[in-house]
Amino acid sequence: MKIVNVSMPESRIPNPESLPTHLAIIMDGNGRWAKARGLPRTAGHKKGADALRRTLDNCSKAGINYLTVYAFSSENWKRSNDEISDLMQLLQHYLHQDLETLHEKNTKLRFIGDLSKLDTEICKQLEFATDLTKNNTKFHLTVALSYGSRQEIVQAAQEITRQAIAGKISPEQITEELFSANLYTQGLPEPDLLIRTGGEKRLSNFLLWQSAYTEFYFSDTLWPDFDVSDLNAALNDFSKRERRYGTSGT
Repeated sequence: MKIVNVSMPESRIPNPESLPTHLAIIMDGNGRWAKARGLPRTAGHKKGADALRRTLDNCSKAGINYLTVYAFSSENWKRSNDEISDLMQLLQHYLHQDLETLHEKNTKLRFIGDLSKLDTEICKQLEFATDLTKNNTKFHLTVALSYGSRQEIVQAAQEITRQAIAGKISPEQITEELFSANLYTQGLPEPDLLIRTGGEKRLSNFLLWQSAYTEFYFSDTLWPDFDVSDLNAALNDFSKRERRYGTSGT
């Protein structure tokens, strides 16, 4: 697993053969972007939503089929009530404004995490968006909300335990494949590349199981400023890596 921190963007898109099938992004830096400009954190989150729109468009143009973004972690519930309220209102606004466009572009939407903690009205919107786009096939956007990977792993272990107690499976039948099938991300390919913006170098409880052989790329760019040149820099770096999956290579 190679970890690189890069702040010098490249403009060239690599060959399609060397692109990741599944890209995951930790969208970090909204608050710091706003603070540096003397603006409320809400302004950073709004600019972050604009960056997500750009990234969706750029990923689709590049030929990437799957994008998973870390929008709200289970730990984010510790933030102030005002900021949480602003974030949830922004999510609702984003869905209301962009859902039709995403559907027209044949994008399948999926939301993962402990959604039971979200407001009932928001849950209804998420269910509507999921149902509306469930048969779309061109692009797959997964949004992690109220998500924590440790929580996800514990939930999968609990479900498998229930199946074993009920006699539906034996301990010998518990495999990596079965475990993956009980995660929020069931049915998704594992991420090939994970980008974290904002200069931090940690996973922050995101896709821990799924990222066993994921390549990491850390960008100093704050998420609201993340653009096509930053994306291409990450994709070009990824295209130069040799992925051996534990083998010795040639």
